Amino acid sequence: MKKTLVACALLGSIAATSAHAATVVGFKVGGDYWEADAEGTFAQKGVAQQEFDYSSSSQGSVWVAIEHPIPLVPNFKIRENSLDADGKATLGGEWDFAGSQFNDDVTTVSNLSNTDFVLYWELLDNDIVALDLGAAYKKMHGSFRVHQVSPSGVVGAYSQKDLDDGVVMAYANAEVGIPGIGLYVFADVMQGIDESNVYDYQLGLGWAFDGTALDTKIRFGYRDFNFDVNDFDGVTANMQFKGYFAGLELVF
Repeated sequence: MKKTLVACALLGSIAATSAHAATVVGFKVGGDYWEADAEGTFAQKGVAQQEFDYSSSSQGSVWVAIEHPIPLVPNFKIRENSLDADGKATLGGEWDFAGSQFNDDVTTVSNLSNTDFVLYWELLDNDIVALDLGAAYKKMHGSFRVHQVSPSGVVGAYSQKDLDDGVVMAYANAEVGIPGIGLYVFADVMQGIDESNVYDYQLGLGWAFDGTALDTKIRFGYRDFNFDVNDFDGVTANMQFKGYFAGLELVF
C-alpha cells in the first residue's frame, strides 16, 4: 500500500506540470457488452481446486468518470462489472466446499462481479495521444456456489462462499488517434499489486464523433480478466473471463 501511495504522489507531481491538463470539469458515461468465455478452477482454502466446464455467457460493464483541472487532485472513475458463469463437473471423489461434502455430479454458479474505484491523472490529452495513469481498488462482491446434482439430474443442496474483499491495482489508459477522422486505438490496463496474478485489461479500436453538447465514442475490442488468488476470503481460485466486447461512451 505504501508503494502505491508513493506512486500516486509522483504521478500527481507530473500531472501538475503537464501542459495538456484539462481546463474544465468533464464527465464520461459509458457501457460495454461483453461476450466472454469463462474457464478455471476454485476451492476452499486447503482443498485441491476443482475444474469446471463453463458455458459462454454475456457480461457487461458500466462506468462514470469525473475529470477536472485542479492540480495534484486525481480524477475519479467508478466502473461496475457484472461477471458470472454457470459450470458443471463430475467429481472423482468427495470434495469439501464451504462446510459441505460433494461427490459425483455438481454444478456451480461462479460470480466474480466487482466494482472498480479508480483515481488517475491525465498526463497527456491531445488529438494524437492521451495517457492516464493512476491506481485503483477492485472491490469484489460475488460468490462461488456449488450445487449437488442427484443421479436423476435433480439439482439439490448447495454451499456458497461469498467474496467481499478487494485488490489494490495499478491503472493505465492510453489512446492513439488519427487527427481529423476520429479513429483511435486504445488500451486500458489494471494490474494487481497486493494480488499480482489478478489483472483486467482491454485492447481495442474506436471512433470518436464530436458534437455540440457532447462527444460520442464507439468502441470494439478484446477484454481479459484473470482472477488467480490464494486465500482470498477463504477461497483459492484461478478463474479467467475473456472475449470480445462492444461499447459506447458519452463525453460531456
